Amino acid sequence: MKSTNDNFIRRLKKGKEDALEYVIDQYLPLVKGVAYKVLGPVGNQGMIDECVNDIFLSVWHNAKKFEGDGVDFRKWICAVAKFRAIDYYRKATNQKEFSSEQMEMNAERSVEEQLMAKEDEKDLIRLINQLEPIDRQIFIMKFFLGYKTDAISEKLGLSRTAIDNRVYRGKKKLSEKAMKLNPGGNAL
Repeated sequence: MKSTNDNFIRRLKKGKEDALEYVIDQYLPLVKGVAYKVLGPVGNQGMIDECVNDIFLSVWHNAKKFEGDGVDFRKWICAVAKFRAIDYYRKATNQKEFSSEQMEMNAERSVEEQLMAKEDEKDLIRLINQLEPIDRQIFIMKFFLGYKTDAISEKLGLSRTAIDNRVYRGKKKLSEKAMKLNPGGNAL
């Protein structure tokens, strides 16, 4: 069975991936518009792309909480997009205002905190290495090397939509695997 306008909400609540793909296909322009409207003044395209990815991830994780029909879903996804974009905007403006303060805070991190941060970094690398090679390449280019979606698309010969879809799915996989990690970093 495939998601349609009549069944996508029910399938999304059941955790069917094709429902998420349907939502992305149907609502990507709307979500991007909301994110651009809020984050446009920041002038960071990478941040906007990341925000859009997080909006769909948030929709995926909170789909069971949604109550209503297709019209309500449109309003709900707009609200999710707006509040997520505002969170990103606050982060961006706080980083600009307090960057020197943050540097002092990092200098005061204890050895234990620094070790935990290193351990988290190793866990993240382990998780990314479990992705399919093309997804791993996209994640490294996007999140470690700072490439924008258009640049990744051009380098890999894939469409922007294909890159966005792989990022959504990859984030979802990483999120699920991260939830299964024990404190030592091994999947349970």
